[in-house]
Amino acid sequence: MRSVQVVSLDGPAGVRVVEAPAPTRASGEVLVEVHALGTSWPDLLLSRGEYQLKPEVPFQLGVDFAGVVRESDEGSGLAVGDRVAGCLPYGGGADLVSTSADALFPLPDGVTFEKAAALPMNYLTAQFALETRAQLQPGETVLVNGAAGGVGTACLQVAKGYGARTVAVVSTQEKADFVRALGADEAVLVDGFLAAVKELTDGRGVDVLVDVVGGDLMTDSLRSLGQLGRLLVVGFTGGTIPQVKVNRLLLNNTDVRGVGWGAYAMSRPGFMRRQWDALLPMMESGVVDPPVGTTYPVEEVARALADLENRTVLGKTVLTLR
Repeated sequence: MRSVQVVSLDGPAGVRVVEAPAPTRASGEVLVEVHALGTSWPDLLLSRGEYQLKPEVPFQLGVDFAGVVRESDEGSGLAVGDRVAGCLPYGGGADLVSTSADALFPLPDGVTFEKAAALPMNYLTAQFALETRAQLQPGETVLVNGAAGGVGTACLQVAKGYGARTVAVVSTQEKADFVRALGADEAVLVDGFLAAVKELTDGRGVDVLVDVVGGDLMTDSLRSLGQLGRLLVVGFTGGTIPQVKVNRLLLNNTDVRGVGWGAYAMSRPGFMRRQWDALLPMMESGVVDPPVGTTYPVEEVARALADLENRTVLGKTVLTLR
């Protein structure tokens, strides 16, 4: 079978599609025929050896995937022929994947494999950030930095699903138009975003700020929060980890909260499935509708990761296997 593998820690240039033995399904696992594979920021970091997980080279990439159950045990909750999405720390990038049923989620009929491969990591991260970490309430205002990327767009849509007002911060007018089309209530450019946010909220500030960028936006992000505001630290796509002057937290009784979804969710059996079940009504209503920016055949995985590295991606890039 085909397997997407990191053969050297050189970023996209070190990723190859190679022939590999098909997996043997262990007792209790489910064998999935993969139809589509999402690309994600962890894939890029793994290819450079810069992720918190550091598997020994060579190893199989692939966080998000979607396909059809080929083999399963009775009592797994999944039957042969079921359409599923899956999420792993890595290892989902192959024609066949054998994994625990805990890592697999049933797909609504109207969700294509390409859309499904854009769902798990980003939208489960968004649901965890907003429901578990922020305790988001209907009617609150959520600001998302880096809103045009995969996690950013997911947070905008999930926040809308929970009844929040959404403000997207983006770097270009093209991205502003993109996030408005996805349902953002407001979109502002990153240059001068603090003043724009204050104006949009009549000076009050926002209730929740989701930050996937980090870098030098942190001070103005903290200033964007209103009373009892919560800043969620999701990632550092800006490349640097900012320092927080904790005296700023006293001014409006604000919080900075870390969002480490993977380590939390993947170590708790059944947790991801409960998250998925919370998202299903949002999928069925259409408020959660992942944007698939570009689709490539799996053999072009290095190109897809290079797009991510060069920040030319809007939404999710998906690789097709069938």
